[in-house]
Amino acid sequence: MTLKIISVGKKHEDWIQAGVERYQKRLKRPFDAEWLLIAPSGLDSTLARREESERILAKLSRDDYVVLLDERGKALDSPGLAVLLEEPLNHSTPVVVIIGGAFGVDETVQQRANFVWSLSPLVFPHQLVRLMLIEQLYRAQEIANGKPYHHS
Repeated sequence: MTLKIISVGKKHEDWIQAGVERYQKRLKRPFDAEWLLIAPSGLDSTLARREESERILAKLSRDDYVVLLDERGKALDSPGLAVLLEEPLNHSTPVVVIIGGAFGVDETVQQRANFVWSLSPLVFPHQLVRLMLIEQLYRAQEIANGKPYHHS
């Protein structure tokens, strides 16, 4: 089983791709990640959010444990993320992490999420969030394996 990351946006920029690959190579089951990039909508804000959200939901299965990234979500430290992912991964429940588009996601995705996670109350570019996310998944893996997370 692979942890799936759904991200609305264009392909990784080269400098992001290099960083993502650096951490992705270090991930081992069940933390290994697969990316699914969804093209951004060409519509205006409300319509784009709705259309992108529909496409995100179409990629989810009923049994997925869904973590939505949103600056209004709950903040976690790195050990907290490891604990959050531990139960679904240990029970072979597919985990899907969602990074919404420029206008976010609508309430249907918010309601579908099992957990809404904030990396920070700050807003970051989506490309940078991808790199931060994969690095934090690597830290969560190391913590789950009993290694000190501040030395990675």
